[in-house]
Amino acid sequence: METVGFIGLGVMGQPMALNLARAGVPLVVWNRTESRCDPVVTAGAQRAADPAEVFRRADVVLLMLADEPAVDAILARRTPRFASMIRGRTLVQMGTLGASYSRGLAVDVTAAGGGYVEAPVSGSRGPAEKGELIAILAGQPGDVERVRPLLQPMCANSFRCGDVPSALEMKFAVNLFLITLVTGLAESFHFAEEHGLDPATLRQILDAGPMASAVSRAKIAKLVDADFEVQAAIADVLKNNQLIADAADDRGAASPLTDACLALYRETLELGHARADMAAVVHALRSRTRSRSRTRTRTRAQDRAGRTGNHATAADQTAGVNP
Repeated sequence: METVGFIGLGVMGQPMALNLARAGVPLVVWNRTESRCDPVVTAGAQRAADPAEVFRRADVVLLMLADEPAVDAILARRTPRFASMIRGRTLVQMGTLGASYSRGLAVDVTAAGGGYVEAPVSGSRGPAEKGELIAILAGQPGDVERVRPLLQPMCANSFRCGDVPSALEMKFAVNLFLITLVTGLAESFHFAEEHGLDPATLRQILDAGPMASAVSRAKIAKLVDADFEVQAAIADVLKNNQLIADAADDRGAASPLTDACLALYRETLELGHARADMAAVVHALRSRTRSRSRTRTRTRAQDRAGRTGNHATAADQTAGVNP
């Protein structure tokens, strides 16, 4: 079995790497915060001293990193070290990054003599822990088929979408549905609480109805219990939402729901909930409601003051013509 490298053991990466190690895959891991490697090493992986060691020891290297600068830094991109790290290896980029960035990275990896596969995953921490993610793949057919068996301990299924960056674009389409679904659910919950309805009953009705899904059941439970322990963090959802909005704008595609969600997740982040679960978007809705309530109170006060002033003026005028 080929040796696999895994770099980036964050909220998603750590359980993904754990599943590989527990499946007996020969695994070499590295993470900037070294302690994140400990559970994976305990499960059977080997720890590398730095990213370069991962590439020296592995045939296929999986990256689960937060953003483009992190990827460039790990790969020493645009330096002489990049080609020596990449040559003869297959790089599997599993993070959600910009489509145009991925296209450019694929060109550089191929030019350096390596293989490149886009493999963003659909799912949050829960499915990652259970090995139930969905892999979305793009790249040369030979590279994709080489990588696909290695993903099985982490993913319940995988789908090839064509050439780079079609996997990321497909991931954006999937995430668009997820983000609008959860935001709509949060607004439904907020509407119910503003009308004094029992949230537990709302949960029972939604869970029993035709719109129920694994996502809706998980998120309505979080809303009812005010449990915002992270599965998919607000900061990460905002980044994904922005990528979707940018991709839509690049094609001139209408995206009214994307744009509305983008504003709400940005407001949630500004309210201090960056590392809370995406269900915490309900805080932005509550904040807007409080702001609207204050505006209505001021408007009503101004209206009352205006009516009082008008009555006084009318009385004065009446007094003037009837001494």
